[in-house]
Amino acid sequence: MDVYLPIAELSLNVLLLLGLGGVAGVLAGMFGVGGGFLLTPLLIFIGVPPAVAVASQANQVIATSVTGLLTHWQRGNVDVRMGLILLLGGLLGSTAGVQLFAVLKRFGQVDFVIHIGYVLLLLSIGIMMVVEVWSAWRRRRANEPARRKMHQHFLVHRLPLKLRFYKSKLYVSALLPAGLGFAVGVLSAILGIGGGFVLVPAMIYLLGMPTAVVIGTSLFQILFVAINVTFLQAVQNQTVDVVLALILILGGAVGAPVGTRLAANLPAFQLRGLLAVLILAMALELLFELVAPPAAIHTLGDVVRMP
Repeated sequence: MDVYLPIAELSLNVLLLLGLGGVAGVLAGMFGVGGGFLLTPLLIFIGVPPAVAVASQANQVIATSVTGLLTHWQRGNVDVRMGLILLLGGLLGSTAGVQLFAVLKRFGQVDFVIHIGYVLLLLSIGIMMVVEVWSAWRRRRANEPARRKMHQHFLVHRLPLKLRFYKSKLYVSALLPAGLGFAVGVLSAILGIGGGFVLVPAMIYLLGMPTAVVIGTSLFQILFVAINVTFLQAVQNQTVDVVLALILILGGAVGAPVGTRLAANLPAFQLRGLLAVLILAMALELLFELVAPPAAIHTLGDVVRMP
């Protein structure tokens, strides 16, 4: 049963789209990630234009972030002051990212930039995860205790405009979280990702925030940045396909509980290993699409013959 996607201007099987949304939901349940950085390439693989895939699947980030944020808010795991500064940088970054997206679209380079961005992003994440999983496996075989990397002080901690964040028990420059929020906002606008897999490690290892408040605070920023990206993409670039977004959200709602149950039956390092393999496979497939010769040569226009 096909459904017509008005903005993408093509018809796709509704069960296939529900399945992709379900895959993203399973990943969210199994690995604690929003799935956007994997869902966008999957949509591209089945023929959805990259610009539409990026803008439309951001709606799923909103849906999953609302539930997670409410849970962490009730538990008191949200640093509101830190979240507001991250949000300020994120709103500026996402707005700038949408403007850059519009420029790339106008010059016809947005699809290429999205492909290159995802290849670099997925390769980097996949390789780092493989290295981390390999180290964990070696320590497991040698019965060595896991060594926790503690927070270190860098030159960025000497920046001015320092504030006290009582919930996180920190005294750092507001420029640092604002800069992180800005970077994640740009990524959200151009690649359609929530950015949690970038923001969460940075908040732990760079800012030194307690793990207990990191996820809730990052969801606070991600939720409103995703709303801003969706609104700007719809108004300025007209690339948000509401039909596609609703189907993906429905599939994700069904898949998330399944992923949670699957995760309960596998060791953590095996889960990370499976995710790393999946990420690298998708990166290589995108890279192949970039370098592979086209199946057919197309003309750019008709030859007009004069009588």
